[in-house]
Amino acid sequence: MSITIKTPEELALMRIAGRLAGEVLDHIQPFVVPGVTTAELDRLCHDHMVHNQGCIPAPLNYAPPGYAPYPKSICTSVNHQVCHGVPNDRPLKKGDIVNLDITTIKDGWHGDTSRMFSVGDAASILGKRLMVITHECLWLGIAAVKPGAHLGDIGAAIQRHAEKNGFSVVREFCGHGIGRKFHEEPQVLHYGKRGDGIKLEPGMIFTIEPMINAGKAAVSELPDGWTIVTKDRSLSAQWEHTVAVTETGVEVLTLSAGAPPNPFPT
Repeated sequence: MSITIKTPEELALMRIAGRLAGEVLDHIQPFVVPGVTTAELDRLCHDHMVHNQGCIPAPLNYAPPGYAPYPKSICTSVNHQVCHGVPNDRPLKKGDIVNLDITTIKDGWHGDTSRMFSVGDAASILGKRLMVITHECLWLGIAAVKPGAHLGDIGAAIQRHAEKNGFSVVREFCGHGIGRKFHEEPQVLHYGKRGDGIKLEPGMIFTIEPMINAGKAAVSELPDGWTIVTKDRSLSAQWEHTVAVTETGVEVLTLSAGAPPNPFPT
């Protein structure tokens, strides 16, 4: 496993890319309303990234081995869609929950973040609770990041909180190292045991992006070759931040002015 340790100068550039990714979510929030299509949200985010921020949307035409190029600039995963939902012309309905996943490239460096939205602020009680618990899972995972900790500590914290609340953790997808490349080592599992995995050290940068299901953990892929859904069609939620291991703990690189705050402030 070859993990790239970022220099202080590279970390400074990652801060910029991460902040810009978060600001795309701030920009799009007022537009996530009943009747809007995810294709329109994609267009608005694309225009903001390209024309206002001078960024490149990393997902557009991204083609990992075995995949056709991704056709849009953001991922939009609605209700039982877990991740990698492809924007389309179906209008969002009041009560839908939707994840918008943004990855910017600025001066060659990537910033990756995602956020949940309740359309019309009218999600079901279950949907709202799932979004809250998943957001807490994200921040409990972030809190486990510090020099000398292990990757397994992150997954263990997430899994414990999700399962304690009656939810399940998707196993097939995980967080990842990030930098000049969209996806680098290490893989950051959202389940596991404390003390397992590599030791964290300053200069590592990766995403934490738990996908939590209201029902069972099993998922399947739609015929578009990208969209992942829950097999039992239960609701799914995801939140994501890009984080850096520092000398004293962790720095969240994708925080922006409109980002929901840490639910466990110290």
